[in-house]
Amino acid sequence: MKIAVIYWSGTGNTEMMASAVAEGAMTGGAEVDVFEAASFDRTMLDAYDAVALGCPSMGAEVLEESEFQPMYDSIKADLGDRKVVLFGSYGWGDGEWMRDWEAELRELGAKLQGDGLIINETPDEHGLDSCRALGARLTA
Repeated sequence: MKIAVIYWSGTGNTEMMASAVAEGAMTGGAEVDVFEAASFDRTMLDAYDAVALGCPSMGAEVLEESEFQPMYDSIKADLGDRKVVLFGSYGWGDGEWMRDWEAELRELGAKLQGDGLIINETPDEHGLDSCRALGARLTA
């Protein structure tokens, strides 16, 4: 199984989460490639069986709009035949951005592997373990 972990991080928190998600997927036996959102595009998607998408909450609980959102918009309609997990950090709010993101992907027919993982601010070791478990979920 080949997995793409694609993320955007402004402070490094979601980047830490992406690394732990990748570790969990590798522990599960997958081949994993990690990409910052700006370096991934639709033409690359066909090489992957599963995708982990990570983006923090921005502004009024939305996805980051200049790099992540355009990349995500280019691939979201083609995620239906792949396992998908979502993750991201936040500093305020109640996780509305994640619930909206999950709802959109469910409507598009994506095979979400459970609820998205959100972590307030910098992930601690327990949070990183949750990220590893999320990555492993893609290999099940």
